[in-house]
Amino acid sequence: MSDAIKEKIKNYRTAPFDARFPNTNQTRNCFQNYLDSHRCNNALSAKGQDVSPCQWYQRVYKSLCPMSWVRE
Repeated sequence: MSDAIKEKIKNYRTAPFDARFPNTNQTRNCFQNYLDSHRCNNALSAKGQDVSPCQWYQRVYKSLCPMSWVRE
């Protein structure tokens, strides 16, 4: 993975706008990023690759989802 991408993931603060979810209610966005995170982890783990790109999805769903839905 390139250093620029690693730096962007490291400096990530909040979820960017996603055109698939233009409404105020971000529940579906939260759930989709949760699924994407686990799919990414499973796919890259099965191939024996580094799962650090999947951290982006995890950070997005943790910033969008209510704290009561997210376990550490």
